[in-house]
Amino acid sequence: MKEMRFLMMLVALSVVSSAGAQTATPDQSATDTDIALLRSDVQAQKTDVIGHTMQFNDADAKAFWPLYREYANKQQILGDERVSAIKSYAANYDTLNDAQADGLMDRMLKFDKSRTDLRAEYYPKFKKAIGAKQAAKFIQVDNRLSLLVDLQLANSIPIIQ
Repeated sequence: MKEMRFLMMLVALSVVSSAGAQTATPDQSATDTDIALLRSDVQAQKTDVIGHTMQFNDADAKAFWPLYREYANKQQILGDERVSAIKSYAANYDTLNDAQADGLMDRMLKFDKSRTDLRAEYYPKFKKAIGAKQAAKFIQVDNRLSLLVDLQLANSIPIIQ
């Protein structure tokens, strides 16, 4: 349990580092490289947390991990949209007008809905692969990891002026 908490903290701290890199680095290509590296680290840490928490037997692991990779790839695509919105917010923070704020909110609300829709789409697939109890446990773990990331991002991104 302590190992899982430590790994979850590493995931959250890595995301905070990537959010800070978005606003702190003037060179866009360096920022994008930093974000890509940190997101890769976060995904590896998420996989470790999931593996330690789920404790799959061989049959469940064989069924789960390919499906999880597919799910994680779709999460990555959604994450790209979130990163883009955060970068746009950072670039316009000092001069943000009503139209830009409205557009950013539309993007973030779309992200939230898409993330929920993705879980709803994949829960039946996970349930078929590893059973309802294990699938529910995975969705719970995935949601907790997402909440940690959300909390760390909320803590590091300033409120609109």
